[in-house]
Amino acid sequence: MTTIADPHLDGRYAWLRLAVSVLAATVASVGMWAVILVLPAVQAEFGVGRADASLPYTATMLGFAAGNFWLGRFVDRFGIAVVLTAAAVALAAGFGLAAVSRNIWDFTLAQGLLIGVGTSAGFGPLLADVSHWFRRRRGIAVATAACGNYLAGAIWPLGLRGILAEDGWRAAYLVIAVICLAVIVPLALMLRRRLPVAAMASGAPGGPAQPMAAGFSPATLQWLLALAGIGCCVAMSMPQVHIVAYCADLGYGVAVGAEMLSLMLAAGIVSRLASGLLADWIGGVRTLLLGSVLQGLALLLYLPFDGLASL
Repeated sequence: MTTIADPHLDGRYAWLRLAVSVLAATVASVGMWAVILVLPAVQAEFGVGRADASLPYTATMLGFAAGNFWLGRFVDRFGIAVVLTAAAVALAAGFGLAAVSRNIWDFTLAQGLLIGVGTSAGFGPLLADVSHWFRRRRGIAVATAACGNYLAGAIWPLGLRGILAEDGWRAAYLVIAVICLAVIVPLALMLRRRLPVAAMASGAPGGPAQPMAAGFSPATLQWLLALAGIGCCVAMSMPQVHIVAYCADLGYGVAVGAEMLSLMLAAGIVSRLASGLLADWIGGVRTLLLGSVLQGLALLLYLPFDGLASL
């Protein structure tokens, strides 16, 4: 009778699936952060300015956006396991081709068409899949899955720091290619089980009248959230994308910048988990408004301060 009693939702397997999803997202999301780490080296090797050196990240994000949309459609049809496996192949190919690129344009194409699209499988499509397995704890479950993206940013910079220092960015990209293929595919195979249709129907958040509670249709709410996401991510990406190069410009060094990026993203993990718990308590809209205010205050602090401690 009730969705809470449904054994498929909020059960032991759902939490196990969430743990596997977080691991997969942590590996797949390397595409968002690797390009930030190698930005100073790529800029120097290809002899381009900072604006041109930022193009690969722009291409990565465009591929990431397109991938979230199209791979989401494929997940609906084929399931997350198939999509993650294809993403692992795309990431391995993308990092491999980027490692042998001869100029900034080859590097940018590899980042956008393969790495960006492949990385997207570890975010939106994976979050959507996780949401189907939870009802009572959906907020914290989705927030936990989203932490894979930030775990990647906290772990990969530290893990790749030695390779970047000793062997250069091309060697680091080849290592990433091997790891993506060797780790993501087995994890994808663990997610082959799909939620029964009856359980998915019972897991809906409410009856047909609920989507109109805010006065908007589901499609309108979807577009409003998309616009809000663009505003949030632009504000988020500026300090994250440029913090490594910014620290190098200020004389603190690339290694310090990588540590700062890891610290920033580790704090983001705490923030996302807290936001998930808060959303289950006060609702998503109030949580978004609170987060937006705090984000605006944080950005203002970058204007008057550029010291190591303050950054």
